[in-house]
Amino acid sequence: MIKYLPLLFLSVFTINAQESLPFANEVKEVQQRVDSIWDSSMNTIVFTGSSSIRLWEDLQTRFPEHQILNTGFGGSQSSDLEHFLDELILNYTPIKVFIYEGDNDIIAKRKPKAIIGTMEDILEDLHQKRPEMEIVLISAKPSISRWHLKGRYKRLNKQLSKLASNTNGVEFADVWNIMLNKRKLKTDLFIEDGLHMNVKGYDLWYEVIKNYMNKTNP
Repeated sequence: MIKYLPLLFLSVFTINAQESLPFANEVKEVQQRVDSIWDSSMNTIVFTGSSSIRLWEDLQTRFPEHQILNTGFGGSQSSDLEHFLDELILNYTPIKVFIYEGDNDIIAKRKPKAIIGTMEDILEDLHQKRPEMEIVLISAKPSISRWHLKGRYKRLNKQLSKLASNTNGVEFADVWNIMLNKRKLKTDLFIEDGLHMNVKGYDLWYEVIKNYMNKTNP
């Protein structure tokens, strides 16, 4: 029995560490909701990331020909998603996953280079565990409340696009430019907080994302 004690302590430590991570409770709630509707016999497409995904409540309605699971959790950064790849993506054996992260990283003063490093780790982990799964990285969006940081967001999007083009099975969906009128932000796309989108905003996202739903990545 004694020889098993170190393994027992390690297991308890791992569980406690996982439960103490930021967003652990939110992720549990997401799992409970998604588990109640997921049909494991059907092909699945997962959308995950921060609040711009979490608040996209009509994803399944917009894409009725697919089984869509929304595992977004508001406020998250790319490093938070990295901790919960199994719970939010891999456990549902999706054929494709759309990822929206980086928006909150920038406001938290993380540099684009550091964000890309985390995204590289995420892609490597996903490909190792599910090599046939297709991945779409959604660009950071512009917003009223964060428009003063547009330069950083544009640099991040440029690097996300480069990362996707250099990684097999990964594509980049640009939602930045469609939310602009030339170089000016379309301000009627947002709710009162100036950050999250209204239906008009999601209508524009739909016009971009629909092009990647049935597309096979190179």
